[in-house]
Amino acid sequence: MGYQLSKADANALFADLSEQYDIWAPVLKTGEGCFSDTDIVRYDKVKSVDEIVWDKKSDYSFKETLLHINETLFYFTEDETTVPKGPEKELLIFMRACDFHALKRLDQIYLDNKFEDFYYKRIREKAKFALIGCSESCKSGFCVSMGTNQTDEYAIYVAVNGDTVSIDVKDESFKNTITYGRYTTEVEVTPAFVTENYEKVTLPKKLSNESFTNEIWKEYGERCITCGRCNFACPTCTCFTMQDIFYHDNPKVGERRRVWASCQIEDYDQIAGGIKFRKTKADNMRFKVMHKIYDYEKRFGYPMCVGCGRCDDICPEYISYSALVNRLAKEEQ
Repeated sequence: MGYQLSKADANALFADLSEQYDIWAPVLKTGEGCFSDTDIVRYDKVKSVDEIVWDKKSDYSFKETLLHINETLFYFTEDETTVPKGPEKELLIFMRACDFHALKRLDQIYLDNKFEDFYYKRIREKAKFALIGCSESCKSGFCVSMGTNQTDEYAIYVAVNGDTVSIDVKDESFKNTITYGRYTTEVEVTPAFVTENYEKVTLPKKLSNESFTNEIWKEYGERCITCGRCNFACPTCTCFTMQDIFYHDNPKVGERRRVWASCQIEDYDQIAGGIKFRKTKADNMRFKVMHKIYDYEKRFGYPMCVGCGRCDDICPEYISYSALVNRLAKEEQ
């Protein structure tokens, strides 16, 4: 059973929830896009229904709420190290169905991949997730092709229709907060999920050694400018690098950070002695795509890609990941 309430009461609800949760949701950042005089939608803390972008997929994913772009792992002196405290408040993160499936991929990498990641685990345990429905498909997404267009893993589902807000509650801990001190009507609330996309993708299922030497990698790699934006926008990319920061006033004291990194950036895979595993942009392109549709599935049983389409949207060179994958599948026929 769900609830219906006015937008004013919904904003009061958000104010109540903010006492316990940091509420993260897609927000319009006016003039903060990568190109001049452009806007962007990315995650930020909110305290009202009106701050959230409901009708457009975020340009960057929820990932940065759980995996900070620049995260201090520990502080060090000559004698000791100190791990910074984790988040004090719980998190309530609003996201779409495809991102719920991306969360599964992040959990697989950071929690169920031989070792648990301490930093991810402590913030993940404090997080609950709210579903934003999709009444119609975005232009670039292909979640239906990937089977990631629906989910029932949410704590609450929230939909805004004019001055009315509908909420479906699956996590019982939210019910008292939703109904306390405000007028609500019990109604049947069904989440909105798309059943068809504009973009359709067929995954290649007969990849062979020849697939790794296909000329397609060179063709697409030559267009890449190695900016890494596709990786940063992707909700399932998990690569990072390490930085040691030494303070100016005492060079023996500092902090170690992990910072998002990209397999598409030159020299990311360089190790001691100047050795590089992938020497060209074509190699990097092949590595990214094959990891999304082949290597990850071979290991865990399902593709890494969730079909959100953000990599196609964000690329300044208009390189289409979905078109590349479709070409690989077509060449199998």
